[in-house]
Amino acid sequence: MTFLVLAHFLLALCAAPLVRRRGPRAFVALALPPAVALGWALTRRGEVVDGRPVDEAWTWVGGYGVEVAFRLDALSLLMVVLAAGVGALVLLYCVSYFDAGERRLGPFAGQLLGFAGAMLGLVLADDLVVLYLFWELTTVLSFLLIGYDCEERGARRSALQALTVTSVGGLAMFVGFLMIGDAAGTYRISRIVEQPPAQSTALSVAVVLVLCGAVAKSAIWPLSLWLPGAMAAPTPVSAYLHAAAMVKAGVYLVARLAPALAHVAPWRPLVLALGAATLLLGGWHALRQNDLKLILAYGTVSQLGFLMLLAGAGTYRAALAAGAMILGHALFKAPLFLLTGIVDHAAGTRDLRKLSGVGRALPWVAGVAVVAGMSMTALPPLLGFAAKEAAFEALLDGTAGELWLLVSAVLGSVLTTAYTLRFLWGAFARKPGRADTPVHRVGPAFLAPPALLALGSLLLGPGIGWTAGLFERYAAQYPVPEHPYHLALWHGFGPALGLSALAWVLGAGLFVLRAPVARLGSRIAWPSAERAFDGSVLGVERASLQLTGYVQKGSLPAYVATVLAVMTCGLLAVFAADRPWQHDPPAPRLWDTPWQAVVAALTCGCALLCLSVQRRMQAAVLAGLTGYGTALLYVVHGAPDLALTQFGVETVSTVVLVLVLRRLPLFFGDAQPRRRRATGLVLALAGSLAAAVAVWLAAGARTGAPIGTAMVGATAEHGLKDVVATILVDFRAWDTLGESAVLAAAVAGVTGLLFSESGLEDPDVPGTWRPGTRTAARARAEPPPSPYDAAAPEGSWLAAGGATDPRHRSVVFEVVARLVFHPVLILSAYLLFCAENLPGGGFVGGLVAGIALTIRYLAGGRHELAAATGFHAGFFVGLGLALSTTVALAGLFFGGTVLHSWSWHGHLPLIGEWHAGTSVVFDVGVYLLVTGVVLETVRAIGAWADQGAEGAEPTEGADSAEEGEPAAGAGRRVRPAGTGPAGPRARTLPEETS
Repeated sequence: MTFLVLAHFLLALCAAPLVRRRGPRAFVALALPPAVALGWALTRRGEVVDGRPVDEAWTWVGGYGVEVAFRLDALSLLMVVLAAGVGALVLLYCVSYFDAGERRLGPFAGQLLGFAGAMLGLVLADDLVVLYLFWELTTVLSFLLIGYDCEERGARRSALQALTVTSVGGLAMFVGFLMIGDAAGTYRISRIVEQPPAQSTALSVAVVLVLCGAVAKSAIWPLSLWLPGAMAAPTPVSAYLHAAAMVKAGVYLVARLAPALAHVAPWRPLVLALGAATLLLGGWHALRQNDLKLILAYGTVSQLGFLMLLAGAGTYRAALAAGAMILGHALFKAPLFLLTGIVDHAAGTRDLRKLSGVGRALPWVAGVAVVAGMSMTALPPLLGFAAKEAAFEALLDGTAGELWLLVSAVLGSVLTTAYTLRFLWGAFARKPGRADTPVHRVGPAFLAPPALLALGSLLLGPGIGWTAGLFERYAAQYPVPEHPYHLALWHGFGPALGLSALAWVLGAGLFVLRAPVARLGSRIAWPSAERAFDGSVLGVERASLQLTGYVQKGSLPAYVATVLAVMTCGLLAVFAADRPWQHDPPAPRLWDTPWQAVVAALTCGCALLCLSVQRRMQAAVLAGLTGYGTALLYVVHGAPDLALTQFGVETVSTVVLVLVLRRLPLFFGDAQPRRRRATGLVLALAGSLAAAVAVWLAAGARTGAPIGTAMVGATAEHGLKDVVATILVDFRAWDTLGESAVLAAAVAGVTGLLFSESGLEDPDVPGTWRPGTRTAARARAEPPPSPYDAAAPEGSWLAAGGATDPRHRSVVFEVVARLVFHPVLILSAYLLFCAENLPGGGFVGGLVAGIALTIRYLAGGRHELAAATGFHAGFFVGLGLALSTTVALAGLFFGGTVLHSWSWHGHLPLIGEWHAGTSVVFDVGVYLLVTGVVLETVRAIGAWADQGAEGAEPTEGADSAEEGEPAAGAGRRVRPAGTGPAGPRARTLPEETS
């Protein structure tokens, strides 16, 4: 099963080149994975019907009981037949539907096949967490497929609407999954169904949350607004996602969990009420549509309400009817959508008011549509009739529901008959007084997929007994009545047949009276779903703008003060309510050695001096000294790993801060009033004191054994000494991997915003290696062109020394930068590979490598930085993240779990004994990522600062300007308020940019 799911995604990656080479005919090859999945599922039918489901599982997150588990039972076999069978036919249909020159057809093909794989994984998943992952994957892929025609505003809006509704419901559902797994003690769906959790308030809340996801996915009222808008997608997407596959995911989830959760208090009232409301409202809206796809879309909403009602009823007969209806709905609704595409393709329109005589021009198309329409109206001898009879019998049974459910089902059937007749009449009939619509002929390959699906409805009506065993196996999860209902095409004359006949007659009458019905519908119509969605989004935007304007004043000190005030007040409230000092905490120990007190006092002094300085650069240096003081405290306290990390982070942060200060005035702005400064000082001291007391009390209140002892022992068992590095790359590697991904995303977002919002372009600096242009060696050998090349000395210590204004160069600094660059890089590699037994690690090594590159930048500017690296910063970030992720996923194949570690030992003739482990490779990925992050940060902020400075360089002839008077473009003199006239203390600064 795993191979079948992965095969879809692997071939989806190859879809774009296949389509480029073969055009739409590539869809034939893309249809192979779902076709193989269909064949595999049918070969397993006998085992499943006999009660021997196929299982496949391996541990994923063992500590939480999460497994990558797949299971093929009766219900999942039914859904695999739909997802794979209809998917294969839809892909074959695309061969004739799309033209050879269609734009973006390659990505579309990959997305459609990927959706088929995601849907296959969803219906086979036997773990709630795995099911949720595939659930959200279908959401994302459906967003891309609906927005296929991204140049159209309507398509983009419909895609966003579908994504918003279904993803919000999915998040609520995920919380419900976690609560159900906690209550049941397992996330395996089959075990939850076999041993349902006990009734509780938490379980009732979980049920409501799960139903939110199911209702959103299956377009159940009041969240049905996204499905009609999704008809902006191409017809194959509508036929597959919105008739046979995606919209049935919610129904499938309800059918899957109903045997375990139908007894929980809010389940049946919610499912039955929402299902009945959707059945009636969807059918009523379908009567008012003039677009053929919209008629089918609202009809799909109506039918999904009926399916939800049956799947969630929680009885044997309702479950039996639900299985038959799910299959029948796919076999008549998918071909009708595909035939609508054929009509649109042949006639150029889907508006039934403009169509006339299409049935005579395309008799085979009309014939297939009539067969599918007869099944939708539940006429014998088609599958829809047998399924509708089973549904009526289930609702006539007293254990299935009340009379209002039966009345709702009959009225829904009346509406179904009416809008089906309206669809067939509008698409194929000849209208009086209107000329026949010109159409072109349709090839047999175009008609074959919908014809095969309609043929399935025709054959499975009399052959319903062939599928009865499958549906009965699923329904057997409920208590089986003494005289169980058996699926058959004919049960004789009875109440169910009478209700079907009544629905046919009333539906035909409603179709005959379609004109007054349409006028009545326009008078009592509710606001459209589009207007409701737009109003909701506009209201949220307005509220967010008002709230943001109120709380986001643009003052960083105000934000920090707010955070400190809330934290301090919260801690003081806890102290006052709990009075933890009464619990006999240990006596505070001020220091282990007097050096700690000395370093702490110096650090606090630097922090206090920040309040009195007026120069920004002085404040930056003092703030950096507080960070270095903290690092010294780590050294004195015996934590060299933390000290190394703090030193590296503080160095890079100080450099970045200084780069930013190059674009800011030399002095701070207006001096703050003493009262405000005193308030800030008191708040800062109170917050720090409260936090220190809280940490001290928390340490004294510990009752459990420290976890560090176990980690030290586990590290020693592997012959290692550096516990901190081992924790980061082995014991807590999940945290490290997640933090690496966040770091990569953050630096990409920050630098992207910096270039886009500042109005500067990302500099394509000569000397930077880019694929397909020139080699890295040649890029490093060629210095970048610069107006300062002529003024540069003949011998340069830097690769791009000629790119810097000679007046801003320091030969001493260039010599030092050139001499220390390679030793610092070697030191970073040493820190990387010595981490098993000495202080170091990938994070610290990456920071040190970043410091080496930062030195090259400070000596020669951004051109020198580009020449020193030879690769784009994103290359290091992507390579590091890919390497760490690959090591993590490799554990699935070699150890059975993500991030499972293993090692190799050996002996080499000259080197001797050697040892290597996956943790080292993982740490190399962290090293590359951190190096790339530092490089990207310095490159982006340095380019921002340098380009501003370059724009303010003195123009030619500036040397002849009077002393103390800036030349044009040279900048301006800035002095603080209250100081004397410009004199030796004045500085020339570049103009500030907006």
